[in-house]
Amino acid sequence: MSPARTVSKIVLVICALLGASTVACSATGSGSTGAEPTGAGAVTAVLPSDDPPPISTDPQPTLPVTVRSADGSDVTVRDVSRIVAIDRYGTFGTTVFALGLGRNLIGRDIATSFPAAEHIPVVTSGGNQVNAESVLQLRPTVVLTDSSIEPATAFEQIEGAGVPVVSFDPTRSIDNAATQIRAVAAALGVPPLGTALADRTAAEIRQGAAMVPADRTPPKIAFLYARGTGLVILGGPGSGADTLIRELGGVDAGTAAGLTAAFTPVTTESLITAAPDVLLMMTGGLASLGGVEGLERVPGIAQTPAGQNRRVVDMDDGVLLSFGPRTGAVLIALARALYQLP
Repeated sequence: MSPARTVSKIVLVICALLGASTVACSATGSGSTGAEPTGAGAVTAVLPSDDPPPISTDPQPTLPVTVRSADGSDVTVRDVSRIVAIDRYGTFGTTVFALGLGRNLIGRDIATSFPAAEHIPVVTSGGNQVNAESVLQLRPTVVLTDSSIEPATAFEQIEGAGVPVVSFDPTRSIDNAATQIRAVAAALGVPPLGTALADRTAAEIRQGAAMVPADRTPPKIAFLYARGTGLVILGGPGSGADTLIRELGGVDAGTAAGLTAAFTPVTTESLITAAPDVLLMMTGGLASLGGVEGLERVPGIAQTPAGQNRRVVDMDDGVLLSFGPRTGAVLIALARALYQLP
């Protein structure tokens, strides 16, 4: 198998497991000592609100609207009263709520896991699979998705039933969060709210970046994705986590170690070479290893500065890499946890 296909399979595995495992977990580890600016001890970054705060309480969509889908087709949306939003990261469902249209969301992916969405039927399985019948029985007026959700034939069946399907860029990073917000808002007939939400998100991103202490040596941070001892993956360029780490004033340890793929299975050598000062993880992933104590048993962790000093920052699985309207809030929470700020 070629390296490109191997990387592709790794990305599919991590994304599928991410979507299937976005469970809010309590803080793990011993808590911070507050002695080090890069977060000595285990610290859980927490958002100020469990639900995405809406930019409007009374959105008024202007319809119909025709938008260009990511597949190059023009899609006309005439009704947004019954929205299905599905992707691996919960980005679109979160955006629908943040635009103030949460009451219109009638179908979601498993990653859209905040309390306000818990009553909404899940129409994906395995993190990235959708069944056309499960969507159509909800009588949607529009479906929002991206190419991370399969199979393509399911969406052909949905479109064949007369339901508009709008596909968006599947890329997730801090750099395109605002662009994607505006694209979703345009498809739902509320572009002014999209601009306002994108501006709010961008302002929060700037706020988070401004919290980085100017007089500190940039910490080397490694994003570790884990689901039990059988799956531990190190993030690198293009993982999305690398852009968060950059805005946090850190150095992405995977990239600095020479990784060329977004996600690479961890080996003892790769961890020792990466030599991270801090480990960034999803809360559920850390818990699946048995907390910090279990993490220390992963070969190579104990030989890193992060392992030796138990420097771990974790955050809820459903928000850490969602890269939508909560990206700025995520960055602010991570900065507080990482640098022990009030």
